Amino acid sequence: MNEFDNGLEEKFDFDFEVPCDSKVESVKIAEFLKDGDTLIFYGGEPLVNFTKMKEIIDTIEKSKKRIRFCMQTNGKLLNEIPLIYIKKLSKMLISIDGDMKRTDYNRGLGTYEKVIKNILEIREKGYEGEIVARMTLSFPDIYEQAMHIVGLIERHIFDSIHWQIDAGFYKYDFDKKQFKAFAGEYNKSIDKLLDFWIEYMKKNKKVLKLYPFLGIFESLYYDKAVKLQCGSGYANYTISTNGKIVACPITNGVKDFYCGDVNTPNEPLKEIYVKDPCTSCDYINACGGRCLYSNYAKLWPEEGEKLMCKTTQHLIDGIDERISEIDVLIDRGVISEDDFEFERYFGPEIVP
Repeated sequence: MNEFDNGLEEKFDFDFEVPCDSKVESVKIAEFLKDGDTLIFYGGEPLVNFTKMKEIIDTIEKSKKRIRFCMQTNGKLLNEIPLIYIKKLSKMLISIDGDMKRTDYNRGLGTYEKVIKNILEIREKGYEGEIVARMTLSFPDIYEQAMHIVGLIERHIFDSIHWQIDAGFYKYDFDKKQFKAFAGEYNKSIDKLLDFWIEYMKKNKKVLKLYPFLGIFESLYYDKAVKLQCGSGYANYTISTNGKIVACPITNGVKDFYCGDVNTPNEPLKEIYVKDPCTSCDYINACGGRCLYSNYAKLWPEEGEKLMCKTTQHLIDGIDERISEIDVLIDRGVISEDDFEFERYFGPEIVP
């Protein structure tokens, strides 16, 4: 209950008239989108309102525009969706936090079994699109939990992994002692996962699609300075339930992050970028910034932000230290540069 007094009303101008249910006409979405765009169904849980989702897909397809569809979901209702619409989704991010014990602890008893059963069912029916394991990390054991997902990748249940550290989004959940211990253990676990990633390349002549590793590797290997790696605020936008275009889903209903409107499809979208301390950080070119919302909201104290940033810096340093080893594997033909290719901006976090 303390979170109602987090000070955000003094920092942001909230739009309290944003409806809970979408009031946006499907035809307006179709008019707003341009050929080549990707539309991601996001929530809450999008499949709770599959009727609206179906209406939007049907309307866009009638418009003859070339639009790709993706979705982020908890996966619990996949078995209730007609296969013809499942197959229209080129990629899906499905929430799972690791093994059964961890996932059910975080998301409710029976969640893991239900999600895996539903994925197996659509796979058996012919779904070949990419399915990303969307992990939320509240405990530091990323190595152990990711290794479980790797086993599911080898069974062609999932194809790839991304994870996000559950930190920096609420003012009153910061505990310096607790998070300092978390960050230390997480960094050790990242080192183990990086070592495994390299060994997997050597043994299997294949690059596991771990999105945080892929994105940062690309930045470092090609010496390419990046913007915010999730694309929020300049390449990846959210259509709010009132038709306003906002920088990212977390900023839904915050007027400060309004970038456009579906009703004015020809007007250029406003762009919003991270500010200090991100822009003055030595790691900005490889990182791009951890999170647009947390960068502006600043709910955690400076010492908490620095601990979060140290996890990102440790990850960047860890990949940088291993690039020469990867280079040798590329030179020997064990793997190729093409094996590291990935699609940006459809949902996976690069900076956890």
